[in-house]
Amino acid sequence: MLKTEVVLAEAHNPIIPDWSELILGIVAFLILLFILKKYVVPRFETAYEERAQKIEGGIEKAERAQAEAEEALAQYKAQLAEARSEAAKIRDDARLEAEQIKAELRAEAESESQRIVAQGQAQLQAQKAQIVAELRADMGRNAVELASRIVGESLEDEARRRGTVDRFLQELETAGANGAGK
Repeated sequence: MLKTEVVLAEAHNPIIPDWSELILGIVAFLILLFILKKYVVPRFETAYEERAQKIEGGIEKAERAQAEAEEALAQYKAQLAEARSEAAKIRDDARLEAEQIKAELRAEAESESQRIVAQGQAQLQAQKAQIVAELRADMGRNAVELASRIVGESLEDEARRRGTVDRFLQELETAGANGAGK
């Protein structure tokens, strides 16, 4: 029996499969291939398409966001340029207004100084006239008093005193004018 077993063992090669095993393996492989093709591959395809769409959507979204950012940047730059030009205009207007105000203030100050000078000159003329009148009155009294002492009579009469004083002052003015003219 041992010989028959050896012969049987020699007849059956373990490297070469049995026909029944080979057919069973091919059928199992075909069933597995059918299941994979029917159920698994479509799910992989769907997942792949969803992922591709998400990626493409993300790219489109990023491109839109970048376009919006560039548009916002352009608007910002335009607004900045407009603000700068407006600030320059405001500065120029302020300078012009300052120059006008300066000129107005200068004109007002000049007219005020002319008014003050004119008022001061008027006051000086009034004071001069008042001083001259006071000096004439004092000089007249002194002249009447001296003339009374020299003549020896009283020159109390107002009309006489005034006439005498006026004549004396007239003589002084003519004497002063003749002396100044030489």
